[in-house]
Amino acid sequence: MKIRIILSFVFPCFILLIFFFGLNNNNKYESINLVGKKISNFELKRLNKDTNYNIKNLSSSNFTLINFWSSWCAPCREEHKYLMLLKKNANIKILGINFKDNKNNAFKFLENLGNPYDDILRDIDGKGSVIFGIYGIPESILVDSDLMIIKKYIGPISKKEYKEILQHIKK
Repeated sequence: MKIRIILSFVFPCFILLIFFFGLNNNNKYESINLVGKKISNFELKRLNKDTNYNIKNLSSSNFTLINFWSSWCAPCREEHKYLMLLKKNANIKILGINFKDNKNNAFKFLENLGNPYDDILRDIDGKGSVIFGIYGIPESILVDSDLMIIKKYIGPISKKEYKEILQHIKK
């Protein structure tokens, strides 16, 4: 009988303790620690060709903005005008990575809004984006010619981020 009384008290306390620690645990996925590190090797297929693109192709520009996008992504449409403006700058190359998207829908998206990308890669299942710490789209990563990550932008690029990117590439 004493064991039942003790268990009826200890078990709910144990459950509450687990619940309490679970609430205080910060499970937020942080990828900010990628800033200041070099991009590791990667290889993805191009969207419009049946050829591969890897890290060797990436280092041919002073700065590269790697933009993860999809045709089904509403915030991707919001940021697109700023990508089109960045395309006009000769000091930056824009690499698009089409994320978990239908190829035909991606082409229609670019046909309707314009193509800001110097090259477009395809990450059909999202596995190739893992090395970049991508967990949602749109996300963009600004990289220098040494393949060092300068800044990571989570969410759509707005006027503020556009101006910040211009400041980085003018240095």
